[in-house]
Amino acid sequence: MRTKSAKKNTINVITLGCSKNIYDSEVLMGQLKGSGKNVVHQKEGNIVVINTCGFIDNAKEESINTILEQIQKKESGKVDEVYVTGCLSERYKPDLKKEIPQVDEYFGTSDLPQLLKVLGADYKHELVGERILTTPKHFAYLKIAEGCDRPCSFCAIPLMRGKHRSTPIEELFQQTKCLVKDGVKELILIAQDLTYYGLDIYNKRRLADLLRALALVSGIEWIRLHYAFPTGFPEDVLEVIRTEPKICNYLDIPLQHIANPILKSMRRGTTKEKTTSLLNKFRLQVPGIILRTSLIIGYPGETESDFEILKAWVKEMRFERLGCFTYSHEENTHAHLLEDNVPAQVKQKRLNEIMEIQSQISWEHNQMCLGKKFRCLIDRKEGVNFVGRTFMDSPDVDNEVLVDASKYYLKQGDFVNIEIIDATDYDLIGIPV
Repeated sequence: MRTKSAKKNTINVITLGCSKNIYDSEVLMGQLKGSGKNVVHQKEGNIVVINTCGFIDNAKEESINTILEQIQKKESGKVDEVYVTGCLSERYKPDLKKEIPQVDEYFGTSDLPQLLKVLGADYKHELVGERILTTPKHFAYLKIAEGCDRPCSFCAIPLMRGKHRSTPIEELFQQTKCLVKDGVKELILIAQDLTYYGLDIYNKRRLADLLRALALVSGIEWIRLHYAFPTGFPEDVLEVIRTEPKICNYLDIPLQHIANPILKSMRRGTTKEKTTSLLNKFRLQVPGIILRTSLIIGYPGETESDFEILKAWVKEMRFERLGCFTYSHEENTHAHLLEDNVPAQVKQKRLNEIMEIQSQISWEHNQMCLGKKFRCLIDRKEGVNFVGRTFMDSPDVDNEVLVDASKYYLKQGDFVNIEIIDATDYDLIGIPV
């Protein structure tokens, strides 16, 4: 016997994966709302749209499990229709149709108009820039480009997202003005590759010009840069970061590895010497810049010697923010031709060693913050604390500032001056001043 399905005529969008997917879901929801549809995010609805991730094994597994979970709800009558979109669907559509035929329809990463049509909505060009934010309303992701032209051996993103396509400066300026109307104060610029921005449509790198334009939008107070590629980094951006107060002295630049044999096999187009020189230039030209990077541990052929080079370099460079993940052997990538010959337990052991080093670096960096005052953006109240961030920290991935909620009252979305009175490996504890 079928049970009663969830809220009738309500579309529930479920988002998995990275900030690019968050942005895509928000655009989808904005279009649906513009067509008069009832739409919610990760709540209850009788129509479900799952925006999947297909980047690495763990993400693919989460996406598959979520699809199966919603199919189970469909079969028990709790939901009426299930649609799947996003990276996993783009990459494995034929296999998914065969293995999970109960899904009503599968869509790729560039099939938004077709998905809207199936949901009874029309793609409206006049709604460009209109989104339903799923983040706290004081910050938002702004996707400045889609796709990637880089040949990195380990990465399946070009298979799922296509070639690099920059969004024009004027359009991003208008989108930012729309976000300010919704209360956004912090803008987090994202793309598969910020470094390449503008080359395809302006025939030159124009990230610096874009930053200057967005900084003119009244109401935006912080602009943060995520996912720059080291090769060909436009150095005029450094001057903008240094001289424009709204641009956070923060740069996320995923470097993946540093041993030259691994960089060559990864097809990164750089060397240890060039990368080190670039990072030193960042720190020289933007004093106090906070550098975030991510590393891949256990890439095919990574020897103990390669790993020791990486370890020593992490100690030497002292990144303020660093994350790691173990190598995932992805079909149809160049690296898939290589033997995935670093055992899983060795990958994990090496990852733990890097994160131990980073934990100590982070602790030492945080101890240097004691007694200092920082302008913090308050994100939320959680348990007994208000939780905020300094310019040094991006949401969800970086350190946080904790303020005792039993002693002080702070408002979500406000900027507050906080004096740091204590610090742990990854958190600062402070009081408002």
